[in-house]
This record gives sequence, C-alpha cells and structure tokens, in this order.
Amino acid sequence: MSEPLPRILIYGGRVSGRSPVAETLSHHFQVDVVDDMDSALTALREQEYHAVFADVGDFLPLERALVGEKSSLVLNTIGEGVCIVDKDGRLSWTNTKMRAFSPEVTERVKRVCVQALQIFGSQSGPISDLSQTRSKKFTFQVEERYFEMICSPVVDHEGRVMQVVAVVWDATSGKRLQSKIDAIDASGRELARIDTDAVAELAPSERLKLLQDKIIRYSKDLMHFDHFAIRLLHKKTNKLEVVISEGLPLEALEIDLYAQPEGNGISGYVAATGRSYICHDTEKDPRYVLGLRHCKSSLTVPLNLFGEVVGVYNIESESVGAFNEDDRQFAEIFGRYVALALNILDLLVVERYTTSGKITDSVVQEMAQPLNDIVTEAQSLMEEYIGDDAMRGRLNKIVDYVGAIRATIRDVAAGPNAVLGSQRDGEAPADPGLAQKQVLIADDEPNIRKTIGDVLARKGCKVTVCKDGYEACSELDQHAFDLVISDIKMPYRNGYEIFAAAQRSRDGTPVLLMTGFGYDPHHSIVRASQEGLSAVMFKPFKVEQLLEEVRKALGVEAPAGSDAS
Repeated sequence: MSEPLPRILIYGGRVSGRSPVAETLSHHFQVDVVDDMDSALTALREQEYHAVFADVGDFLPLERALVGEKSSLVLNTIGEGVCIVDKDGRLSWTNTKMRAFSPEVTERVKRVCVQALQIFGSQSGPISDLSQTRSKKFTFQVEERYFEMICSPVVDHEGRVMQVVAVVWDATSGKRLQSKIDAIDASGRELARIDTDAVAELAPSERLKLLQDKIIRYSKDLMHFDHFAIRLLHKKTNKLEVVISEGLPLEALEIDLYAQPEGNGISGYVAATGRSYICHDTEKDPRYVLGLRHCKSSLTVPLNLFGEVVGVYNIESESVGAFNEDDRQFAEIFGRYVALALNILDLLVVERYTTSGKITDSVVQEMAQPLNDIVTEAQSLMEEYIGDDAMRGRLNKIVDYVGAIRATIRDVAAGPNAVLGSQRDGEAPADPGLAQKQVLIADDEPNIRKTIGDVLARKGCKVTVCKDGYEACSELDQHAFDLVISDIKMPYRNGYEIFAAAQRSRDGTPVLLMTGFGYDPHHSIVRASQEGLSAVMFKPFKVEQLLEEVRKALGVEAPAGSDAS
C-alpha cells in the first residue's frame, strides 16, 4: 500500500485552481483550492497541510489572520478571563471565559482597570521600557465569591498608556482553603496554648480532660470529622495506644496495633512510615482493619513532633471516597498541634512531680535544724519545771508534735512510696458507710498497698490487695468489687487495662487510679476519664484525701461529727 500524497493548499489570486501551477502540482500532491479568506482559515483548521501557495498580496493577510486565530484560540481556551479596557473604561475585547462572568463581575473588572489606568498614568513621564513597569494585582469580592486580577499597561509608540490588559480569575476556592488553614492554625495554637492562670490549679487528669474536650470539639466543628481515634506510640513496646476516640465502636478500639508497615492496618503503616494514607474504599484496601461500623473510607495521618512520629490520627467515614488531598492537608496541620499539645501536658505533669520533689527536699533540709532546736529547748524547760506536772505535760506535747512533724516529713521525703498521716490513723474509728465494702487495691509498691489496705480495713472495708496488674485482673475476672484502687504503672497490666477489667466485671464499678511519677505513658487517665473514671490521686497523698475520694466513689457520706478522716 503506497503512502498518501502530501497535501497542499492553494489560495486565490493567480495561483488558482485554473492556473497551470495548480494543474502541475495536482499530479504530485493532493491539492485543495479555496478562493476566499474564510474558506482558507476553515481549511487550515480542519486539515494539516505540508505547504500553502498564495499570491504575495494574499499571503500576508492570510498569515495575520491565521496568527490572530491561533491567538484567539489560546486566549479562549485558558481558564482565566482576559480583557482589554480602554481609557474611557470600555471593554474593547474579551475572551470566552471573561464573557461567562456575571455582569456584576464585569463591571467590577472595568472599574478596577480604570483605577489601574490612573495608577499607570500617574507615573512621571512616558513609559519607555515596559520591563520597568510592573503589573498590578488587585482583589475584589462580589457577593460570596472572591476574585483576583492582574492588570498590565498597553503603551503606544510615545510611551503613553492607552489601554489595560487584565487577566481575571475566581479565587474563591483558594480563599476558602486558606481561610480554613488559618482557622485550623488558630485552633491548633489555642489547643497547644497553656493558660497558666486557668490551668495551674487543675490536676494533670483535669488538664488532659480539658485537652481531650478541645480536640473532640475542634475535630467536629472545624474539621467536620465525627468518627476518629487518636493513638499514641508507646516507645518501649511499639504499640499504638488509643488515648482519645469519638464515634468508634469499642471492638475497634480494643484491637492491638503496632507501628509496623505490614499486618497492623493502616494506622500501623502510617506510624511506621510517617506517611499519610487515604483509603478511598475500605472493601478494596487490604490494609484496612475493623473500625467504624459500615465504614467506607478513611484518612490516617501521622502525629509528628519535632520530626518524630509519636502517634496517628485516624478518621473514618460511612461514604466511599469521602476524603481528598485538602482533607489530608488539614488533618496533617491539625495533627501536628495535637502532638504538640499532648507533649506540653506531659511535660507539665513531669514538671509538677519534679518540682514537688525539689520542694520536698528543700523543706526537709530547712526544717531539720529548727525542729531539733525546738526539742532541745523543750527538754531544757522540762528540767526547770520539775514538780510542775501541768507545764511538763504541755512541754511533752510540744515534743510529741515535733515527732509527728518529723514523721510527716519523712513520709513526704519518701515521695510516692508513702501515704501521709497513716500512722495517726491507727486509732480512727470504723466508718459505717464503708463497712463491708469490697475493695481491691493494686500496687506493685508493698508499702503503698499495705498502708491503704490497713487504713480501709480499719474503716470496715473488706480488702483484697494485689501486687501487679495480672493478679488484679485475675481477681476482677473472678469476683465483683464495690471499688477498685489501682496504680497506673505496674508490671503486666497498666491502669487503663485494670479499669477496663473492672468495667467488664461489673459495669459502673468505681475506679480510683494512683500515680506517683506524674507521667502517664499509656495515657490511662485520658482513656479511663472518657469512660467514667472516678478520680486520680497523685502520691504521696494524705489519708484524709484517700478517704474523701473513696467516699465520693462509693457515694457515701462521712460519719456525723467526723473531720473527714
């Protein structure tokens, strides 16, 4: 099969279809002949030609018309409105996009162009070099839509500005995108902001609860995320622990996930790689594991803190393809603030404990000598008051008081391994409201569990003590208790796991959690607080505080005439 002949266009004049030139060319080429400009332009649009033959007088107008048509094609194809505005504010030319704008937008464009003409015309002297004249950018709003435009001057041969060329585009989506980013940024700063006056009086558990409420509120109101979970990475175990969740079923939160790229769902992949992940269809994505009932799509982003992945923020939807790149960007920005806020609260808790320890040490050192002086002085006075039993009795009481103060200081100096005032509780009467209450006490510190057990037993409670989390959970699986008191950090099980075991044993079982080191690596406080934790006590605490929290948790009042002890 032979190759097709090259195609040639012959246009008007002496080089016409009836000329010898045309006849000669037709033996060697495919020849199309036209007699007018419109037909020539139509032919050039519809066919590809290897050559065009025309009279010299016809060729230049044809070339100009062709160039003009190509320019119009380009200007009418681009996505922005383009127009030329004269000095009197008249639109002398518009492209297709410009003509599609509403009359209100067109009028605003003309007014802005007139303003630009005045700015360009106010420059001293004629414009001799267009490269020295910068285009001007303008923005304006029509109803709820935002527009941006760039105006450039058109000058004549004498350097005078005669017209303005304007490029106009609808910037509403970009404006809204930036507005949302700004709103997320502002909310994130508020999330991480620590109001010293407002927060100083709050216990760490209350601070975490405050942060949790903010995260849930911003996620819903600002991000429009109704079903989500935040998991933080436990460095020693590499496990992703749920600390905050909203709208997800319990069975989804109980799945153990680790920061591994395979076999641990999307959250494990994101935590291991540090890369966000959009799951457009959960039924087709092999990485997806159980989450929201009827979940169709999800978005998971890493929580980054100073370049390190500290957890993941997982959002789920009941619709297929519910998340796009904008959502990913929003979630990543918000996630950075979440990580920062959680870190700040952890630092504050640690600081609270560290500062308390330093103050305790200082108090012990500063009070040692004055207390010794008091005892020495009291003993000297007793020698002077031999025979005055009343005075000697009063001085003996002073010595006893000093002894009690020393005992309290020793307890405080012992830090988390002590319960303040337990020695003085030995003669305290039983409490009818606490009588026969079944209480489980779990702490890996022998002194703590024995002291609390003795105090509550003297008040009439039936006490069971456990030395670790495994033993506590075993007891909870076999027996029901009226109250559970547990340390947060213990071998084999953490505070939240014991809390969860208590709820499985009997829904609504009150639980008191204790911590002596401040930092809560498993974030048991936040998780348990969401599900009904009664209270958190920070060691060392006083017997009076312990009994007060126990009564609150059990819903009983202190006995009449009691000083709450």
